[in-house]
Amino acid sequence: MKRFATLISPEELQQNLAAPELRLVDCRASLQDRDAGRKAYRAAHLPGAVFADLESDLSGPVVPGNTGRHPLPPVSALVERLRAWGIGNASQVVAYDDAGGAFAARLWWLLRWLGHDAVAVLDGGFSAWSAAGYALTDDEPRPSAQDFTPAARAEWLVTADEVARSSDRASLFDARAPARFRGDEEPIDPVAGHIPGAQNLPFTENLRAGRFRPERELRAVFEAALAGHAAKDAIMYCGSGVTACHNVLAFAHAGLELPRLYAGSWSEWITVPTRPVARG
Repeated sequence: MKRFATLISPEELQQNLAAPELRLVDCRASLQDRDAGRKAYRAAHLPGAVFADLESDLSGPVVPGNTGRHPLPPVSALVERLRAWGIGNASQVVAYDDAGGAFAARLWWLLRWLGHDAVAVLDGGFSAWSAAGYALTDDEPRPSAQDFTPAARAEWLVTADEVARSSDRASLFDARAPARFRGDEEPIDPVAGHIPGAQNLPFTENLRAGRFRPERELRAVFEAALAGHAAKDAIMYCGSGVTACHNVLAFAHAGLELPRLYAGSWSEWITVPTRPVARG
């Protein structure tokens, strides 16, 4: 099986479904219903897929007044989970969801952050797979534990203090919907608005009809937004550090260097009342 490091189509996945190194991870989730993803997985999922829970597997413990809503999981806990899922250093991982990659991109980023580059998101997700008539099952696999040795890329992360100290935020991008970015509405967090100097780059604009837009098209959008700044110096954030990973994936899909992630994102930024807030 050839290595996939950004996206994989349903057709390509179907052709490689029997590859021994393939590991599938179902990342379906809902921010409104914590149990929705697991219920959907138990009803039907791709053959051989294990389930990754956004809250307990792909996020760490929330500390009120200190962390955002989805802090990164401790590396040791994440590595233990990956090993239990049968993911080793030689595995080709494919993550999928039913939200255009909004949640699967989180696992994609986590694995890339840990130095594992053979990971891709299923383009179109569960919907595209099932629409193509490919196999589904309700059988839950019991994979054998594998050896996964991380090589974390610490430079891919920035902290709230680093964002606050930056005098040039021209390459700071917010992945939330425009109304939330502007502060017109805030259905989740207690404070509305965005980090001063940030640009709005909604992750939903990476998609067309549930699939990622062509590489060349996205590259033109991102290069215009960067306005001469280097992609590797850009910083992505969102509400809680989940959909910002979708923008990082989209940069990679477009052939650009991977930007950095402010994982705490808006929900962490506003835990300190003295941090500035912009609206409009």
